[in-house]
Order: sequence, then structure tokens, then C-alpha cells
Amino acid sequence: MDGIMNKIRNLDAYPKINEDFYSRTLSGGVITVVSSVVMFLLFFSELRLYLHAATETKLVVDTSRGETLRINFDVTFPALACSIVSVDAMDISGEQHLDVKHDIIKKRLDAHGNVIEVRPDGIGAPKIEKPLQRHGGRLEHNETYCGSCYGAEAADDDCCNSCEDVREAYRKKGWALSNPDLIDQCKREGFLQKIKDEEGEGCNIYGFLEVNKVAGNFHFAPGKSFQQSNVHVHDLLAFQKESFNLSHRINRLAFGDYFPGVVNPLDSVHWTQEQPSGMYQYFLKVVPTMYTDVSGHTIQSNQFSVTEHFKGAEVGRLQSLPGVFFFYDLSPIKVTFTEQHVSFLHFLTNVCAIVGGVFTVSGILDSFIYHGQKAIKKKMEIGKFS
Repeated sequence: MDGIMNKIRNLDAYPKINEDFYSRTLSGGVITVVSSVVMFLLFFSELRLYLHAATETKLVVDTSRGETLRINFDVTFPALACSIVSVDAMDISGEQHLDVKHDIIKKRLDAHGNVIEVRPDGIGAPKIEKPLQRHGGRLEHNETYCGSCYGAEAADDDCCNSCEDVREAYRKKGWALSNPDLIDQCKREGFLQKIKDEEGEGCNIYGFLEVNKVAGNFHFAPGKSFQQSNVHVHDLLAFQKESFNLSHRINRLAFGDYFPGVVNPLDSVHWTQEQPSGMYQYFLKVVPTMYTDVSGHTIQSNQFSVTEHFKGAEVGRLQSLPGVFFFYDLSPIKVTFTEQHVSFLHFLTNVCAIVGGVFTVSGILDSFIYHGQKAIKKKMEIGKFS
């Protein structure tokens, strides 16, 4: 048994030296204090990384199909009235959403940016006594109102009971409504008077659009949009204005839900129009993104990059549609973020590396200083005797 113990004792890689032979120095004490502090700081740094989740990033090919893209927006136009501006969306598949009103809220703003009125964007008109019937006579109390569409009826029994209905019928026909005062519904509702009353006001538009996950665009522009000879145009004649101030502030623009670490480059971007009119264009590259947190909850969202361009137009000669346009295209590459904790074994390995590394480096440094001082002292002694 003693022989086995002796063999194990001979394997000791850490032979002990009698304390009587220890030589303690000032430099060794300083190095011990400094190395202890460094070791302590590195340990707590490693502990913090262990307790907090690390995010792993990967790039994969986006193989999703048949999904939709949600566009969340909040845009303020300081000099464009809510009754003028409309929202359209269209994509390369041919699908169009013209004059979108659902899931959109408009806030009327005064010249100082204070809210005057908040209302959902929708079709509606006040009740007006004795409007003009489609057959030409005035509405009697025992009749059902059916207003004329002024030649834009899709069927013989179609009715246009408000100015908005007439404008919508004209839009479907691809016609422009040049003079609203000639339309009984618009005249009774005070369409032009309403626009004049809102002159100088601003508008804050916020909400979301649900579109196909293909390249397309959405835009904010004055007037009601319609198709004419396969060209997208807006009816601007009804407003009787030559130019529109498209100065705007993008409070928020996001494609999909929020996830930790997302940066939307257009948030809080402000642009002031210096020319009388024109088209402001944003070209966006949308990157599909999937974020998975520590608990395994997954968020499907998107990031995007952007470039900008302004296309001016001369007053009275609107060669391009005035408005704020967002053209987006989708990247075929998806970015995945996965949160995960560092394993305990990895943490233990790093702690051992910190302790061993600092201890070894400090020992080498102490040995270098000690032997250096000893050599210098010896040379000085030789110099004295010679």
C-alpha cells in the first residue's frame, strides 16, 4: 500500500517548497493585487455573459409562400388636409387597393400641429333634406332616396346617395370629377366648402395595410385615384389647386411586428418641400426576418434599407403625380435571430481559462521583474568592488 502511495506522490506536478525559502518582494505584491483585480473583473464579465442570452445570427434562403405583408405606418403632413390626401397600394401581381379607408385613422391638425379632430377614414355623408332623385325630382317623405351617378352607373338600378358615391362611381369608370358643384350630392354636402374650410390644416395618417408578399408600392397622394388607359392617375381637378405641399414627417414605418434590436431607418425622418410640387420617392429593400427568444417564441417580421429621390414638376404642368411614394422589393434571403444561453460547461471552461491565464501571465511578469532586479543589483555590487 505504501508503495502505491509513493508512486502517486511522485506524480505530483505541484511540488511544495518550505515557507522558509519563500522570498516576498514589493513588486510581487503589486503584481498579485493587480492580477487579482483583473481576474475579478474578467470573472464578473464572463458571469454577466452567462446570465444574459446571446443572439446568434444566420442567413438562410426564404422559402415561405403565400404569405401577406403587413405595413404599419404613421405619417404626418403639416400642410395637406385630410379631405385631400388618400392612400393607395398596388403590387406587381396586378392587385390594387385604391383609396384605402379600412384600418386607417386620420387626425386633422391645425397650423401648430395640434389635433382638431380624429376620425376613422370611411365613406359617409350628412343627412340632407330633399335631395335630388335619379329621375330628376326632389325626394318626398314617402320615397326611398336614389341619387343619380351622372352617367357613371354600372347598372340601371345603381344609386349614388352621397358625393363620395359619385366620386367612387366616376373612379370605377376612369373619369375625372372636374367640377363638384355641378353634382347635386357634392353641392348639398358642401364638398368644395369643406376643402376650403380645411385650407392650411395638416393631417396625421396612421394605420396598417395588408398586402401580398411581392414587390409593389403604396403612396399618399392628393385626390381620388382611378385607372385610365391602364395608367394610375389621381383626380386633382376637383380641388381646383395648382400645387400641393407634400412636406411630411414619417413618425413610424415598419414591415411587420416589432422585435428586440430592430432598427427602422425611416422612423422620425422629416422632409420639407422647397419646390411648388413634385413626387417624393422612397425605394425600400425589405429583408424577411425571424426572431426567436429564449422561451422559443417566434416573431415573423421584416427589416429594410432605404434610398430616397425627389422628382420635381413645374407649376401647372404636373408631369408626375404629386405624392409620397414607397416602392418596396423583397430580398430572397431571410435573417434569423436566435436567443440562447451559454452552457454551464462553456462558462466553467472560460472561468478556468481566466484564472489560469491571469495566474500564469502574472507569474511570468513577476519572475521577469524579480530576476531583472537581481541581475541589476549584482552588477552594481561588482561595480563597487572593481
